[in-house]
Amino acid sequence: MIFKDLGFEPQLQEGLDMMGFEKPTPIQEQAIPAILNNKDMIACAQTGTGKTAAFVLPILNKLCKGKTSKINTIIVSPTRELALQIDRQIEGFSYFTNATSFPIYGGGTGSDFDAQKNAIKNGSDILVCTPGRLLAHMKFNYFDASGVKHFILDEADRMLDMGFYDDIMDIAKKLPKERQNLMFSATMPPKIRKLASNILANPTTISLSISKPAAGITQKAYMVHDKQKIALTQHLLKGRDLNHVLIFCSTKKSVKELTRILIKANLSAHDIHSDLDQEEREKVLLDFKNKKVKILVATDILSRGIDIKGIELVINYEVPNDAEDYVHRIGRTARADRKGEAITFINGEQCLKFKQIEDLIERTLEKTPLPNGFEAAPAYITEKRNRVKKNFKKGHFKRNKHFKNKRKKS
Repeated sequence: MIFKDLGFEPQLQEGLDMMGFEKPTPIQEQAIPAILNNKDMIACAQTGTGKTAAFVLPILNKLCKGKTSKINTIIVSPTRELALQIDRQIEGFSYFTNATSFPIYGGGTGSDFDAQKNAIKNGSDILVCTPGRLLAHMKFNYFDASGVKHFILDEADRMLDMGFYDDIMDIAKKLPKERQNLMFSATMPPKIRKLASNILANPTTISLSISKPAAGITQKAYMVHDKQKIALTQHLLKGRDLNHVLIFCSTKKSVKELTRILIKANLSAHDIHSDLDQEEREKVLLDFKNKKVKILVATDILSRGIDIKGIELVINYEVPNDAEDYVHRIGRTARADRKGEAITFINGEQCLKFKQIEDLIERTLEKTPLPNGFEAAPAYITEKRNRVKKNFKKGHFKRNKHFKNKRKKS
């Protein structure tokens, strides 16, 4: 199938031709016809598979056939970065159409809120929103939701992980009952199915390649002591002509420390985390995209939804707490059928956690030896719990208890 087979309106197809879009991805091929037929949908596909275009294109096609002066579509996403990215993609796809969109998110100035208010009052066709800021606007009488025909939840599992379930339900209750509901998610845990049952009506279900990294990613892992991580990071980056490197840390403290040391080593690095305001974060992302900054050290704020082409290397400075987050982190590279590399550092206490990741991706990764000159790495041991059980069966704990009681008596 090619995009022209989908029967888009000429002005939308012209935009796709200009952008060089010829063949839809699997999620687009399955989702677009169902959305054009006004079906509710729950779609599950891994990051980087083209989910945004899968719901944006059919909505734009409907808007080509007829617009009103009211808000037509509300898209809800977990972060402002993702909201901005979706809005930019809409701008590109709608270049030859008359459709309008506007991002609605928090963290800005009073003038930002006023600009959002004006976009809402003027009836922007599509609003791309974070849950909290959307609800803040919906409290005022200038927000007219009576014309909303499409309600879309993107990265729904991430929103639930962030505690937005009640907000999503509150938003849904304020919208017209007669509307099309679309839910896109990278994973499909029970809580997502619960949300779907409360919002969707007889939905079409699409499930593609759940929780599997893209084939183009070369995955590596190092067993390493925490004190060796900075030196190993510098060793991996030294002498390599890389334009886009993304390093994930689990805490802001690690992000700031590592960035400071990389800059001191004359590496082009910057950090991004929740302590930065929105304007600062946007500038850092733009500098990274334009190669002014080549190494971006981040918390999980960037693990989903940020689509920067050409990321060559992703380093997991710490093993992510959730196995699913590993897939999303390394999914920032090898997007759109490109090649990429993902490296994970594992300390001696994170073996069981990494084993859960290997179980999820159905693959055991070879543990790469540390470079010459490094202290011996910790062993990769995942049988700790089994060994404890075995010792208990042998009576070791009973004997230790006996000695303890004996000392008390003496």
